Amino acid sequence: MRVTDPQAIKALTHPMRLDLLELLATSSPATAAQCARILGVPQANCSFHLRQLAKYGFVEDAGPGDDRRERQWRIVDPRPTIRIDSGGDQLLRRQLEDVVIDRETAAIRAYTAREQDESPPWRQALGMATAVAALTPEEAADLRAKWLSLLEPYLRRDDDPRSDRRHVRYFFAATPLGETR
Repeated sequence: MRVTDPQAIKALTHPMRLDLLELLATSSPATAAQCARILGVPQANCSFHLRQLAKYGFVEDAGPGDDRRERQWRIVDPRPTIRIDSGGDQLLRRQLEDVVIDRETAAIRAYTAREQDESPPWRQALGMATAVAALTPEEAADLRAKWLSLLEPYLRRDDDPRSDRRHVRYFFAATPLGETR
């Protein structure tokens, strides 16, 4: 599923909706009550935002929960990808990018604050990498494609509760340095 509808993309500019998508990507299916407990927000908020995500095709009803009274939600399959063409609404694009950047920055800061709580193997495996490379536009596009290709095998596999496998957040941003000439 490729999302290009401006209204559907606008639906993602609310941080809680991105939180819900992330949660359902790692703990699906889940009820609004379960999501609310995990996110620490009112159940009514989760219910509203889950319905909005469903309206635009990001999540779907996964049938009744254990007690048969509550609806469960899951990410649609295949998982949606968001693509805003350069001819599209630039303000909308910026709003969504700002929300994503703010969320990822907060997640990075939260991890660095608790990094010492991780086991040594996890501390060695996680962290940040930064570099400045001299690239042409074609090389930058190639590097981005290779990065996404590298992640792909890990994105769609199921969890094995017997393993030491955890969900790990990756954030890639390629931004040019300011002109120095």
